[in-house]
Amino acid sequence: MKVKIEGISDDMYSCLQCGYCTSICPMFEQLGWESASPRGKIFYLKQLTQRNFLDRILRRQIEVNEDFIVRMFQCTGCGACEEVCHVNIKLHEFWKKVKEWLFEEGLISIEAHKKVHDRIHEFKNPFAEPPENRGNWLPDDVTLSKNPEVVFFQGCTEAYRKQEMAVTTARLLNKVNLPFTILGGDEWCCGSICINTGQIDYIKEFANHNVQAIKNTGAKTLVVACAGCYNTIKNEYLKIVGELPFELYHVSEFLEKLIAEGRIKFTKPIEKTVTFHDSCHLGRGAGVFDAPRKVIESIPGIKFVEMVRSRELSRCCGAGCGCVAAFKPIAVALAMERVLEAQNTGAELIITTCPFCNLNLNNVAMENGLIKTMDVVQLAYEAL
Repeated sequence: MKVKIEGISDDMYSCLQCGYCTSICPMFEQLGWESASPRGKIFYLKQLTQRNFLDRILRRQIEVNEDFIVRMFQCTGCGACEEVCHVNIKLHEFWKKVKEWLFEEGLISIEAHKKVHDRIHEFKNPFAEPPENRGNWLPDDVTLSKNPEVVFFQGCTEAYRKQEMAVTTARLLNKVNLPFTILGGDEWCCGSICINTGQIDYIKEFANHNVQAIKNTGAKTLVVACAGCYNTIKNEYLKIVGELPFELYHVSEFLEKLIAEGRIKFTKPIEKTVTFHDSCHLGRGAGVFDAPRKVIESIPGIKFVEMVRSRELSRCCGAGCGCVAAFKPIAVALAMERVLEAQNTGAELIITTCPFCNLNLNNVAMENGLIKTMDVVQLAYEAL
């Protein structure tokens, strides 16, 4: 098979094979094979596009085989390779196009990714939970508004696996007297994992559904808990539905706004040393670095320390792009690297802004008796 993938030919031949991406790629760090690095993958893709009669005569094994497919999906979608690329290749989009091509050609052989795709299509979430139970986390002490200013989009992970984080956000919004609502079963998966594994066949349907469901509430503001959901709605939905009919905030940005407006006033000092983990989707993906740091630093008593790798060069938690589903040992190893980096700062807590990062980091930390993880909303609520 001769490869022709629309929209990436120029980028393939722009690659200098310099190796800056190998120094920061989490997959290369764990696997050590050149074929697992961005540079190695691009080299292989170029060989595929150039395969000719002589290659066949000499039996050169330049083809789309099982090993090639696995390598293409051994990627956390962290975007660190793009951050250090000296010729400014938009590598995050590049890898999505390669995966979309594999999906269109029927060449995806990662069974875990296929299962996630099918579960989302059937159940509207990757956990195969009943869609009608999506809002069951809502406690009796939280009041929803019939005329909301805000829709709280909690995402699949908070709805079904990290419900305590959704509860905290809901209680915080009530405490500051902000009329809000949730979509319940009308909230469908944002589609992030499908987009990042190339499985985009029903993304338009999901994007249009979610945007219309939000619009139907009459609210003018959407507050999103999950970094992956936020990045998808901000950057991917824009391509599908055009300009969004509401203001969009990640919950950390919304907290920053409420603090600036004087609607949130912290009264309880938290005498702890904390560090902050930049989610790949929120940081490199959506460009949000300062908001969560400003929230953390505005809490009295907090001592804030940065990890060695932070902001644009932050280390991935290992959970993204279907990695934790398909390559769990690698995801666990990457989470351990990040947890140890955090522990080396002397901090007592890792603060996150993504339930999926929180889940992966916290599972590894708890199993090994290491530093605990807390979401920025939980930290803020504790200080009210």
